[in-house]
Amino acid sequence: MKNTKVILVNRPKGEIEDSNFDIKTEEVPAIKDGEVLIQIHDISLDPAIRGWMNEGTTYIKGIEIGAVIRTFSAGKIIKSKNEKFKEGSYVSGLLGAQSYCISNGEGLSVLDVSSSKLSHHLGILGMPGMTAYFGLLKSGEPVSGDVVYISGAAGIVGSTVGQIAKIKGCTVIGSAGSDAKCKFLLEECGFDYAINYKTEDIDQQLKKYAPNGVHIYFDNVGGPTLDIALLNLARGARVVICGAISQYNDMGNIYGPKNYMKIVTARGKMNGIIVFDYVEQWPVAVKEIAQWIGSNKISVKEHTINGLNNFSSALQMLYTGKNFGKLILNV
Repeated sequence: MKNTKVILVNRPKGEIEDSNFDIKTEEVPAIKDGEVLIQIHDISLDPAIRGWMNEGTTYIKGIEIGAVIRTFSAGKIIKSKNEKFKEGSYVSGLLGAQSYCISNGEGLSVLDVSSSKLSHHLGILGMPGMTAYFGLLKSGEPVSGDVVYISGAAGIVGSTVGQIAKIKGCTVIGSAGSDAKCKFLLEECGFDYAINYKTEDIDQQLKKYAPNGVHIYFDNVGGPTLDIALLNLARGARVVICGAISQYNDMGNIYGPKNYMKIVTARGKMNGIIVFDYVEQWPVAVKEIAQWIGSNKISVKEHTINGLNNFSSALQMLYTGKNFGKLILNV
């Protein structure tokens, strides 16, 4: 049995390049007592991977040179010497960009795929969905009637935030990078308004759609978009910093907010969301989101690429906006 894996060979300086990775194949060793062998089916490609490729430690240690690229992945247990995990069970966790993974069970989540796709547990029912759920509900604290603006809204996190906000009775505005993505937000996700940031002026459109200001800004983009949102805050606004995908390729020269004093005049607050802080509460969130999907209150869109050999080119799509929907690499 052969394991094919994507290895980090050097750290990117700026944008991710194919030369940052290598693909290696090796024999799968026999598992030991307490271990399980997982055949990986789907790999989640997330913006956070770019940060994990940097040296040092933030909320999580950077990937070591020569190590398998860290990813959330999902698959099937095909051998088990751990009484907590049965052969034939589907699981997910930080299993890496590879075709097989040996695990001692730490950090593994057993998945119920009887009424859901396996890939959903890497997106809407996985880390991105949990980020949206807890980022909005715990950090954003939505109240019926609030106006919510989301940047990077057509991604899995942004589109989920907007749909949960609609369930909670909010008016939702999203910005995205194409007319097709804006149409998706309006017609499939039920957003009230969508802004194509490449062809429209975000500031002008926010003043049009939210004349009394934005109560919750959920930021996936950072940079000048954050500055514009800060100019349009309502009194008591909450700014949730989830990501800054516009900045990830040059974190040494990150664009800082110029309009941060608007938090003061709005009597607002700005805080960040790290989804791992809520990991013990994930099962409750998964159950509720699954119910919303089952009752057609939440729509899910995925973009699937096949083959580990396409890992690098697929990952790069995240930072150019070429993907449309949750990006999944099918092994």
